[in-house]
Amino acid sequence: QVQLAESGGGLAQAGGSLSVSCAASGRTFTNFAMGWFRQAPGKEREFVAAVRWSGGVKYYKDSVKGRFTISRDKAKNTVEMQMTTLKPEDTAVYYCRLTDPSRAYWGKGTLVTVSS
Repeated sequence: QVQLAESGGGLAQAGGSLSVSCAASGRTFTNFAMGWFRQAPGKEREFVAAVRWSGGVKYYKDSVKGRFTISRDKAKNTVEMQMTTLKPEDTAVYYCRLTDPSRAYWGKGTLVTVSS
């Protein structure tokens, strides 16, 4: 059974930094991508960033480019996202997602709160 274990997040002031991590386990993954989505109160879940496991191509939501950095550790099957210059509008529950050719798997989410 695939499991995605998220950690990190928490509370930061505007302009501050936080990081979130996600570890995948449960099976051998091939030809997949891992990344982060977020959902703010009253809003739909939205894409934030992702990285292709093979080749390491990265994708970002326009509003986080230059502020968020996603990275992967292939040996540990983990993905980390460093978030800097945080803004109150970054406040949301951040969800890890792993996508392979058959389906997408989701983590339970970790809360990021940015105070103004």
